[in-house]
Amino acid sequence: MKKYLLAHDLGTSGNKATLYSTEGELVKSCVHSYDMLVSNNNWVEQRPEDFWNAVCVSTKELVQDIDVNDIAAISFSGQMMGCICVDKEGRALRNALIWADMRATKEEEMIRERISEEDFYHLTGHKISPSYGGQKLMWVKNNEPEIYENTYKMLNCKDYIILKLTGEFVTEYTDASSTNLLDLNKLEWSDRLLEVMGIDHEKMPALLKSTDVAGTVTDEAAKACGLVSGIPVVCGGGDGVCAAVGTGCTKEGIAHSCMGTSSWISITTEKPIYDEEMRTFTWAHIVPGYVLPTGTMQCGGGSYSWFTKELCKYESLLGEQQGVSKYDLLEQEINDSKPGANGLLFLPYLIGERSPRWNPKAKGAFIGLKMETEKKDMVRAVQEGVAFNLGVVMDVFKGKGVAIDDMIVIGGGAQSDAWLQILADVYNINIQKPNYLEEATSMGAAITAGVGVGVFENFDVIDKFLKIEETKTPNTDNQPVYSAMKPIFDEAYFALTGVFDKLSEFTK
Repeated sequence: MKKYLLAHDLGTSGNKATLYSTEGELVKSCVHSYDMLVSNNNWVEQRPEDFWNAVCVSTKELVQDIDVNDIAAISFSGQMMGCICVDKEGRALRNALIWADMRATKEEEMIRERISEEDFYHLTGHKISPSYGGQKLMWVKNNEPEIYENTYKMLNCKDYIILKLTGEFVTEYTDASSTNLLDLNKLEWSDRLLEVMGIDHEKMPALLKSTDVAGTVTDEAAKACGLVSGIPVVCGGGDGVCAAVGTGCTKEGIAHSCMGTSSWISITTEKPIYDEEMRTFTWAHIVPGYVLPTGTMQCGGGSYSWFTKELCKYESLLGEQQGVSKYDLLEQEINDSKPGANGLLFLPYLIGERSPRWNPKAKGAFIGLKMETEKKDMVRAVQEGVAFNLGVVMDVFKGKGVAIDDMIVIGGGAQSDAWLQILADVYNINIQKPNYLEEATSMGAAITAGVGVGVFENFDVIDKFLKIEETKTPNTDNQPVYSAMKPIFDEAYFALTGVFDKLSEFTK
């Protein structure tokens, strides 16, 4: 019997490659970074060849001490909502427009003229927004017509790697649901949506299930990655949905949150959750028969990363001198502040916002600065601001009668015990910290691979992989503060929307 499952998680900052045993043990992992190219305020691109190079280098590193003939399957998790235009030979025709790219605002307006927001939302499970892959391809057609004409297929990040490994032009339902071109109920490309966006049907890749085998590793790809040809390549899924599998959200009513660069809350349900204000959206699920209602903010963990990079250089230097992480020092400062950050609010809209605001012009802000404000209050306010924003998503789910008592939290932000306690207090639920914080997404891809090739019978195998190491329970003493602060947070956002619009004129 084959011993290993190889999974790649193609994120925004780099590729995390992981090797799991079929018994659920993480054997080895490594990360290879790549650049994000930002221009014109909200144009965000990455080089497809950087994705491929990261996969090749990391695969070679992972397999150097094993017999590659023992690999049962390879699969992928990848950043969603992107657009990679490739020709018939599989060559990328331009840089990838990734999830954070918000350039397609004119295309958004054009779509609104052709279909009602309500019809669109109920067809796709999503709002009309420049965030999605279909709108990005529409922008390419309108602004780079030669590239559009030469585009054979539009792919997402992981699908491009599957193409490089197997020669197959495919996607699966979860990533397809991030294009705004998939009929979520029928799980097929929507002729109506393609017509609305003016996109040719033949430019869309073949649709498969996440557990389907897309193809096998070719001789050329095997040589590039240090593998052997013939290894099955299972489709996998978008990162948010693979994270659901990796946190055990494979049955009705189980929720998880990721505190990564972008941050989200998702819950597994049998039917989409349609919010009248369209603050949340719904992905297709890896597990058949389910969907994944979600609210994803653009810059959750990213807000904390920005703050610690730009405003915590002293802590970085002090940490180096003391041989500790700057994050350990900041953790002390957060705990030295108090709930409510001494009356300071942070709006975490550093790259516009998706759910729950859906405003590409939104900006970040500290509100309530005064002479007595200390850095400890500012760093706590950043974590609380992210929690308040995601708390709107929680309110949507609760308003639809969805009961959430426990939530597993993953991602880099989950390393902060202070942040986990803030989440427990703001949401008033138990927050669970699993054994794998950074690997849950690739774990979901590995489990999907195992199910796809029959190593595992079904997704219940998650019990082999996932263990809860710590649970944060709500501190009732903090409830009055957060109950009072959250409405002020919402009021602050709405009060500043006009200011955000005006400031956007200075950053074009």
